[in-house]
Amino acid sequence: MDFEFSSKVKDLQAQLSDFMDEHIYPNETAFHAEVEANRSAGDAWIPTELVESLKLKAGNKGLWNLWRPKAHGGSLTNVEYAPLCEIMGRVTWASEVFNCSAPDTGNMETLLRYASPELQKSWAEPLIEGKIRSAFLMTEPAVASSDATNIECLIQRDGDDYVINGRKWWSSGAGDPRCKVLIVMGKTDPDSADRHKQQSMIVVPTDTPGVKIERALTVFGYDDAPHGHMEVSLENVRVPAANILLGEGRGFEIAQGRLGPGRIHHCMRIIGQAERALEFMIKRLNSRVAFGKPVSQQSVWHERIAESRMMIDQARLLTLKAAHMMDTVGNKEARKEIGMIKVIAPNMAQKIMDWAIQAHGGGGVSQDFPLAFMWAWNRSMRLADGPDEVHRSQVARLELKKYM
Repeated sequence: MDFEFSSKVKDLQAQLSDFMDEHIYPNETAFHAEVEANRSAGDAWIPTELVESLKLKAGNKGLWNLWRPKAHGGSLTNVEYAPLCEIMGRVTWASEVFNCSAPDTGNMETLLRYASPELQKSWAEPLIEGKIRSAFLMTEPAVASSDATNIECLIQRDGDDYVINGRKWWSSGAGDPRCKVLIVMGKTDPDSADRHKQQSMIVVPTDTPGVKIERALTVFGYDDAPHGHMEVSLENVRVPAANILLGEGRGFEIAQGRLGPGRIHHCMRIIGQAERALEFMIKRLNSRVAFGKPVSQQSVWHERIAESRMMIDQARLLTLKAAHMMDTVGNKEARKEIGMIKVIAPNMAQKIMDWAIQAHGGGGVSQDFPLAFMWAWNRSMRLADGPDEVHRSQVARLELKKYM
């Protein structure tokens, strides 16, 4: 594996870093202020004018859809995208500015890989152009969704249609008024002897009768407006049979194809946030004096700074290895490495963010710094796209298999 990035990637890194310096970091406070102003006016879910204006600037600079894989019209490999995703991930809302945010990237790739030309034209194209947004409905409140065979949402054939009934939650982005399409996972054959052939995925326009946003869920008190995480009910939702992806019983197959890239993109962004947390930590330590000398000269902080650097670099290298394997041998063969980094990256970042909060004292848990929100967002990543325990179990099974 070559650790040197191409001149093309280095140029994009420089452009992205300049854009972040000029437009993202200086506007962090303004972003949250606009959200809160909308909330005070009665609707926190209004898209911010700030982000919409920055999208135009990013598009004009060619910093648009950098996530898109070569196999589906893009120009970058997973390895080439990794350092760019890391830069965008340093601020939680920045990825949307470049049309590189979850769950849209995963949904766009799913539609490009598995949907009919008609569905791609209706939904993938406007998503790629940034005209609409989307949500992915898999997790359910009534069952342990870490085992996706537990899913209870029913997708039943009725003539030329499918009728959907169920309840989903943690449907990120579903509360956004720009969210026009959902990808729903449910059971078309709950009695199949093969538990991994019971599920299917289907495309559902959000304005279909029977689709209802029940409530917004918070993460440690944050509602993440205007993106949000919604509980959604589906009651006798009827869509054309042509909206099924690949066919009945292919839901698990699609999920594995979708979640692999989604997981590694999360890890790339997490590494960017960990780097930023370390920067906040060091700047704070250098600016404060306690017991007669700068806090940065206290030996306990030397230990934490060194440990942070080592953990970040270890996680980055494993992420690049996983990305390299996805590029060279495919997502399935890279599943162990993807699983490992999905555990390692959030746990690494959570530790560094905790130290950064400690370095800031009371300020670290306040709204004056982004660290508390970063910690809350990152903690949820140990659950999103599969909890740590599931990934560890898979890694263990793959290791055991080598010696059978």
